Amino acid sequence: MIELRSAALRLGDRTILHDIDLRIQPGECVAICGPNGAGKSTLLRALAGLLPGTPPRDPRRCAYVPQGARSAWGITVGELAMLGRLPHGDRAQPPVDRALDLCGIAPLRDTRIDRISGGQARRAMLARAFATDPAMFLLDEPTADLDPAAQHAIMALLSATARAGSGVVLVVHALDLATRYASRMLVIDAGQVLADTTPEAALPIAARCFGLPLGRDPMPRLLPP
Repeated sequence: MIELRSAALRLGDRTILHDIDLRIQPGECVAICGPNGAGKSTLLRALAGLLPGTPPRDPRRCAYVPQGARSAWGITVGELAMLGRLPHGDRAQPPVDRALDLCGIAPLRDTRIDRISGGQARRAMLARAFATDPAMFLLDEPTADLDPAAQHAIMALLSATARAGSGVVLVVHALDLATRYASRMLVIDAGQVLADTTPEAALPIAARCFGLPLGRDPMPRLLPP
């Protein structure tokens, strides 16, 4: 379990987070949704213990993948995944092999990370997190740069990982993915949590934050009728 109590953050005269109380339990797949600049990534960093005043997390138990993370080193995909074993102080191969397979990146094991696509790099960074074998995953836009089929595959994997007992918290913009795969949705805007409930109950609030109309279909239309 990870928890925040009255978490707040100010940068100059701007408040980024407003007194947030939050508890994430094992077995939950929690989607954090909200418009750009709402404070989603900042909240995830707070959960990861990377902000002043937040408790540090054990890197063996908590894997954090920031938005747009990509290695600039000329290492292979397999070597990048192996970095997930550093917090454990070992080079155990079975967790790495499993992570590469789970993330659909095993065929690129020996390919340099700077020679693959953005979507493949996103899968490789996710494999590094899985190689850690953590109890909690904190992922900032893990489906970015992926095609629709790959987005659903990754979300299905994360949902199954939560059902198997790990905690999963992810920032996601696609409301259809959040409502289909998450067990809980946080809607945040201007640094405040507006909803913390089931995806179905949170969807209308999220849609209003994005300025999306809701018709008779339970999913928001991206274009006006």
